[in-house]
Amino acid sequence: MSHELEEPLTPAGRLFIQPETNISVICCLGTHQPLRINDIKSVIADSMLAKHPRLSSILVVDKNGQECWRKIEIDMDRHIIFHNDPFEGAKDDQDAANILMADLAVSVPFEMDKPLWEIHLLIPHKCAVIRAHHALGDGVSMLSFFLSMCRKADDPEKMPTMSPVIDPRTNGLKKAVRGMLWRLLKVVWFTVVFVVDFIGRVFWVRDETTMVSGGAGVELWPRKLVTARFLIDDMKIVKKYIPNTTINDVLFGIISYGLSKYMDNRSSKPLREGLRMTGIAMVNLRPQQGYQDLEELMRDPRAGWGNKFGFLVLPAYYHKSGSDPLEYLKRAKSMIDQKKSSLESFFSYTFACFVMSILGAKYASLLNYRILCNTTFTISNIVGPKEKLTFAGHPVDYMKTTSSSLPHAITMHMVSYAGTAYMQILVAKDLVHDPEVLAKCLEDALLEMKEAALPNIKTK
Repeated sequence: MSHELEEPLTPAGRLFIQPETNISVICCLGTHQPLRINDIKSVIADSMLAKHPRLSSILVVDKNGQECWRKIEIDMDRHIIFHNDPFEGAKDDQDAANILMADLAVSVPFEMDKPLWEIHLLIPHKCAVIRAHHALGDGVSMLSFFLSMCRKADDPEKMPTMSPVIDPRTNGLKKAVRGMLWRLLKVVWFTVVFVVDFIGRVFWVRDETTMVSGGAGVELWPRKLVTARFLIDDMKIVKKYIPNTTINDVLFGIISYGLSKYMDNRSSKPLREGLRMTGIAMVNLRPQQGYQDLEELMRDPRAGWGNKFGFLVLPAYYHKSGSDPLEYLKRAKSMIDQKKSSLESFFSYTFACFVMSILGAKYASLLNYRILCNTTFTISNIVGPKEKLTFAGHPVDYMKTTSSSLPHAITMHMVSYAGTAYMQILVAKDLVHDPEVLAKCLEDALLEMKEAALPNIKTK
């Protein structure tokens, strides 16, 4: 290939090939029908794989020592991996998918002489697991690509509907620009406060050690993956309890309450009331939230294929059992409203790019690694399709996503699909011994919040 066909890595791409932040995105699509291999191969071969410059390129180093993408011809047989035997110990098909995804979270790196993605077909368990390097793009980019290969179940000729989601993060700023000075001051104040907190977490402030704490080196520990399921309708009932509440507010209330329930049941020693457990949330910085139209994603520089996300530092607090479940929702909404009034996520993205340009990818990676070591868990949430889909003619029954392991003992990645939100809880199993109990605590947290909210909603 000629040198002109080589495209330099973006700053975020360089960050994700460093040893401390070498991360992959892992997605699973499951069906109840036997896999038709030829149909699947045909759909993959006819997809955007052969056209998209990032997905059909290998990672090389040019003569100046800079990492670049070099386009090549794809050998599909090297990217599709077959698992023909049932997974030992799997309770059902979804559990088998979780076993493989947990293994991929700490498995060997990609082969560098082919594009950095692969598809695992679990023949006995009727599902496909896709792993792609984070340098290729973030969760929104990769999910948008995966969904471009799907079609509507009720109209096989049409692609999934791209429903825009209103982005609440900049509402305060937009209203400030319209002349509301107090909102502008609010944006400035909360931005300063949260930026100071963010920088403190990067350099010296660390969560108190608990039974769910990770730390340096934990990303190499064996993993276990379980799934918590939430009905979107239940989350909508809870969010009606407080005006202008969002699904993300409800989600973080669930996490705060669920973690408190889990620690209250499993801790071997009394816990301090109000103990802080800090989460790192990944926030999509594109104009449109949720998954994107793939062609628009490639064409529009504002939408931007690649890694377009920032971080938010989200504190959760332990409270003893017997607490009002809706108090967790109130605290979550209040805190997230303040975060929405700040530019913390944009600062974190800009800060990483600045460090990258001044000190290089190695030091940017170390700072990113430090904030992970100084906090307790990771959370992400992607709005998925509302309608049922098919993949190569197979009805898609569920859709899940996670990432390769981090220094956190717990990472939680949620994607919604056809009325159900699937949260993948990836844990270091030598620290969190019973993740099934954690998943049940989170599911029960939503149900208890719903039961507490219903009488109040009816009264209103």
